[in-house]
Amino acid sequence: MYSLRDAWIKMQGQPPFEQWDGRIYCNETDATTTFRANKTQGFMAAYTFTLVTQGWLVIIYNGQELTLEPDDLYIYSPGQEVTILAASENYHGICLLADENLTIESPTVHDLVNIAYAPIVQLHEPKVSLPHEDAKRLAEKMREFIGYLHSDHIYKTQILQMLYAVFLLDIQSAQKKTICQRQVPQRIEEIFFGFIRLLPQHFAEHHDIAFYASALNISTVYLSRVVRQVTGRTVVDYINQHLLMEASYLLRTTPLSINQIADRLHFADPPSFSKFFSRKKGITPKDYRKS
Repeated sequence: MYSLRDAWIKMQGQPPFEQWDGRIYCNETDATTTFRANKTQGFMAAYTFTLVTQGWLVIIYNGQELTLEPDDLYIYSPGQEVTILAASENYHGICLLADENLTIESPTVHDLVNIAYAPIVQLHEPKVSLPHEDAKRLAEKMREFIGYLHSDHIYKTQILQMLYAVFLLDIQSAQKKTICQRQVPQRIEEIFFGFIRLLPQHFAEHHDIAFYASALNISTVYLSRVVRQVTGRTVVDYINQHLLMEASYLLRTTPLSINQIADRLHFADPPSFSKFFSRKKGITPKDYRKS
């Protein structure tokens, strides 16, 4: 998978500025620049938050077509399959990109899980239609990111992290107006985040629920129940999502043979890998690489 830094270089050809640490970035986008994201969407280990301020954008998100209009916030979660289909000539948006680890480790994300089922945790609800005043306030926060990113402030890193926390809280505040609050017990929250931390490190080698449950000292049934309670998805969904993203990335960006990729991702044999990929992607690994 692309890191945020690698993804940016793939899209833009070079880092946004010297000494960028690759952890967080924010910029304003238009119809021309937004299509560059198709080079990395679905292969990027980062969250992106795109607020539409003018015009419209049409995307395919996990097979679902979505139209984004002014005051809509679109949230990309690592591993989700996304294609930008069309944009109006006057399309304009503000895009905030944050490294996956930075996001998961943010105390504010824990608050989001504990207070409400926010999109950053749900993953299956990528579009949030915000009240205009909330969208306006969020845009101001995002432009504040841009100002600090390009400043020489000696505490820039710490300020950006604090701004990110405030940004996530603003999303939570807007969400509380449109979704039901559901309290998540602390133990449930700890288990869910424990699983989310383990997954990027071990998905290639361990495709079974038992490994993650054992690492967390709980039963497979309990882990399955926790993940479904928090996100509405299954443990297997998460594992397969990461496997598919990494397989697609390797087929797209490396000269590794299909046999080598199957071995790297610890499938029993190449036919098992090809069957998995074809079932999930709707195309064989060989044809995907050609396309």
